Amino acid sequence: MRTRAAVLCAAAAVLAGSVTALPAHGAPAAPAARLTWKRCGAGDYPTLQCASLKVPLDHAKPSGRQITLALSRVPHTAKTSQGPLLVNPGGPGGSGLTLAGFVASALPRSVAAQYDIVGFDPRGVGRSSPALNCAPGHFRTVRPDTLPATAALERTNLARARSFAAACGRKYADVLPYIDTISAVRDMDSIRQALGAPRISYFGYSYGTYLGAVYAKLYPDRVRRLVLDSVVDPTGVWYTDNLGQDYAFNDRHRALMAWIARYDSTYHLGRDPGKIEAQWYAMRAALAKRPADGEVGASELEDTFIPGGYYNGYWPYLAEAFAAYVRERKTGPLVEAYRNFGAVKGSRDNGYSVYSAVQCRDTSWPGSWNRWRAQTWEVYGKAPFMAWNNAWYNAPCAFWPTAKRTPVNIANAKLPPVLLFQATDDAATPYPGGVTVHRLLARSSLVVEEGGGNHGITLSGNACLDTYLAAYLTNGSVPRGAGVADAVCAKSPDPRPLATKAASTSSRGSALHGLLGFRR
Repeated sequence: MRTRAAVLCAAAAVLAGSVTALPAHGAPAAPAARLTWKRCGAGDYPTLQCASLKVPLDHAKPSGRQITLALSRVPHTAKTSQGPLLVNPGGPGGSGLTLAGFVASALPRSVAAQYDIVGFDPRGVGRSSPALNCAPGHFRTVRPDTLPATAALERTNLARARSFAAACGRKYADVLPYIDTISAVRDMDSIRQALGAPRISYFGYSYGTYLGAVYAKLYPDRVRRLVLDSVVDPTGVWYTDNLGQDYAFNDRHRALMAWIARYDSTYHLGRDPGKIEAQWYAMRAALAKRPADGEVGASELEDTFIPGGYYNGYWPYLAEAFAAYVRERKTGPLVEAYRNFGAVKGSRDNGYSVYSAVQCRDTSWPGSWNRWRAQTWEVYGKAPFMAWNNAWYNAPCAFWPTAKRTPVNIANAKLPPVLLFQATDDAATPYPGGVTVHRLLARSSLVVEEGGGNHGITLSGNACLDTYLAAYLTNGSVPRGAGVADAVCAKSPDPRPLATKAASTSSRGSALHGLLGFRR
């Protein structure tokens, strides 16, 4: 649940706090708008169409100030339509415009043809207006080391977090109180109205699963089908969920070390994962003192390797950069990997601004930095890889200038069958979250990718998972099992080193993960 990142073209082209139920329809409805669709497709998705929709900034005041949402769609081509399928890639802060084209092309043609597949940039995001960009260059290199080994470093990082929150408050004081999950959900219902549909189907990844679950809570009678892939634990939004991520990402980082050990003949870093991990931390310490090419310090190194916890298709590139630095002191591959995976610039400043605005507004965060410090050091002692990086990434929430909402209790017995997908070793949205949502959504079915560690698992090359998805979207059928999982699929194979003939990973997987991005 975090920032966006580029895909290497060569590879293919968040628990504390009480919860409360909300009234089904807690605000007056805005007048239905009409959409004008225009061709905007290009490249891989030539059939995409685009439109814009005016919605109230404050849905409690439907005739008040309006903002604009950017929409995309691939229209149905079958004689009989199953209506709109809204898609969302997560974040918060992820753009969904291109995702509509991806989903339409990745689903079986006969299934995609039955739906108007609709993407959208949620309020504040991308081509929607206003689009947030609180502090351009906030992630400009070289950043202070995330590990606050000295009081001075801690003060520096705290100042950065306060500064970012203050910048958002100065620039968007009139908008920030309305950048949150509930407001985005009300926007989704405005989209439904504008499409002229009595009900919508919805397909969300990562944070998009929470968005979909909250929509289903507020508007259960307006849900036709609901697919949630890589499921956020709604009982932990957002502080406790982030602590859970720290442990899970540490495990995935160690999985990468073990993968490198299996290919010692390629990387020559040894066959002992523990010793390889020690070399990685030695590399981090060296970069903290002398950043690679004046660009990749310790914090940037973490940013570069965190994406490997989301998608193992990046492992061969990360391993090559790691090996080149350790064995030959070559900095070029490391800098290239950082630019491809870790660098935050351009539209990703917007993504981080919306990420912060939504998560900081959605729920209360610890008001005392002493609690953040104590808990992060506790986590660091067991799972050092991402603990402090993640803490500073979310630290603006300790100083956020808006009042906090109360999280939504997404428990729901009013929905039609719901289909959930979860990998057992997912780091960004760990497996227990999927089990929790399965329990809270009374008619849900859970499909598990056993041993899988990627985040976002459908339409990524696993035929077993995709078969369940296609069947559900075709006729609403879901598996029903006796255990926690209703169906289990074997994980997709791990990648091979780039030097081998079998090196390539799923091109669809690479394309998807480029759209989903990181830190979600």
